Amino acid sequence: MLRSPTLKLQPTFFPVVDHNRLRLFAGSANTLLAEEIARYLGMDLGPMIRKRFADGELYIQIQESIRGCDVYLIQPTCNPVNDRLMELLIMIDACRRASARQITAVIPYYGYARADRKTAGRESITAKLVANLITEAGANRILAMDLHSAQIQGYFDIPLDHVYGMPVLINYLASKQLSDIVVVSPDVGGVARARAFAKKLNDAPLAIIDKRRQAHNVAEVMNLIGDVTGKTAVLVDDMIDTGGTISEAARLLRQEGARQVYACATHAVFSHPAIERLSSGVFEEVIVTNTIPLAEEKRFKQLKVLSVANVLGETISRVHEDSSVSSMFR
Repeated sequence: MLRSPTLKLQPTFFPVVDHNRLRLFAGSANTLLAEEIARYLGMDLGPMIRKRFADGELYIQIQESIRGCDVYLIQPTCNPVNDRLMELLIMIDACRRASARQITAVIPYYGYARADRKTAGRESITAKLVANLITEAGANRILAMDLHSAQIQGYFDIPLDHVYGMPVLINYLASKQLSDIVVVSPDVGGVARARAFAKKLNDAPLAIIDKRRQAHNVAEVMNLIGDVTGKTAVLVDDMIDTGGTISEAARLLRQEGARQVYACATHAVFSHPAIERLSSGVFEEVIVTNTIPLAEEKRFKQLKVLSVANVLGETISRVHEDSSVSSMFR
């Protein structure tokens, strides 16, 4: 039987935050999450004008004085990623020119993260390019959640606080009182993430799926390393895009005798044809967080969306008060 882990990231009281210099602003990418973060901190989002000219150019104006303030700009760079990224850059530039003391880009989902290295000749390392753009625009600090790979932290020449959606996912799984859990990594590259997840689940056993990727967004499951017979398999990944990898993994687990299959991921990218694959009945539940907003047409019966607003809000509070962030996840 799964016991509830001792992860306490959601206090029942508002944190004590000096609001005199703290300002929160939200881009258009995920205003609902930004509003939840603001409520956690006991404050309102700052006023801002955002409009688009006839030729598609974006215009942003901060509608209050932020001179000498610590500004936090909440904007995941999700689909449409280029528009969201450009909006973030303009917000940063506007705050820099308004004499903000410190500008922190709060990026719940970091787009272009999968282009983090060269796998063939004449490719761009776009994750590094985006880091350069954000830094050059004038950001002083980054707050990001579940980056696709740890090395992206090193792409920034400014401080970066990396936080995790794992505690939210684990607390939810614990509330379900599941038994005979085995945590499964859908590919070899995600083993470290799955191992950390399994450790928090009372040192649950670990299984690994070996796959061969033939093209972008196309995966072929080849082999299962570990025993899932008669067990509840929990597939763990940082994101679900088209759902090909994780759906094929789930089918293999069913074939190998898994009693139930759950999927857990922080970022619900859900590009076509993810909804069709994820709602096919192979999963008991697909558990994600709200780092990326999901339109109604992307929701299905097996989907469970959890909020990471308290984790991000608590991190903002600790960064602003110069206290430890890493201790939240111990």
